[in-house]
Amino acid sequence: MRLRTVRWILWGVVALVVLGIYTAPYWRKLPPQSSGGNESAAFYAKFELTDHQGRIRSDKDFAGKWLLVFFGFTNCPDVCPTTLAETAAVMDGLGARADRVQPLFITVDPERDTPSRLAEFVPQFHPDIIGLTGTADQISRTGATFKIYFEKVTEAASPDGYSMAHSSQLFLFDPQGGYVKAFAYGTPAEDILSDLEGRL
Repeated sequence: MRLRTVRWILWGVVALVVLGIYTAPYWRKLPPQSSGGNESAAFYAKFELTDHQGRIRSDKDFAGKWLLVFFGFTNCPDVCPTTLAETAAVMDGLGARADRVQPLFITVDPERDTPSRLAEFVPQFHPDIIGLTGTADQISRTGATFKIYFEKVTEAASPDGYSMAHSSQLFLFDPQGGYVKAFAYGTPAEDILSDLEGRL
């Protein structure tokens, strides 16, 4: 009996080691996530990028509005469309107060996400969402300002042979551009809407 127990333990250890070997590459690709609270040090939304209509836009253009900011890319298969759909539901739920909130979608893939590409993609979710892109350097500096993670990942099955790993939080900034909180990926639109309604 004791020998059988030892064998089962050994098999369990072997299985865990094998599982670790095969899943390690996947876990290394995952970006660091926020739990959705206000853990980050205070910072301000600062950027100068090109919107999906070809106009230069900066944080100053949205002074006085609450900002909902999400970083992603148009070839994203799931996280980005889901979050943008949730953002659209929030904007619809705000009704007449929606004009006090500005949702922004900032690409982490400027190589493919040109203004014209964003113009095809972003309006599919909601007319109030503004897509923003720029040079690789501009996106890098913007990402650093917002304290997000993104990385180009080789993926043969994806368009052009690569995908983008990136932080998946939806950021909320106050009308002065100050960081308020980050909603973790998967936060229901109802919860985001409830939070916003308590602040407007």
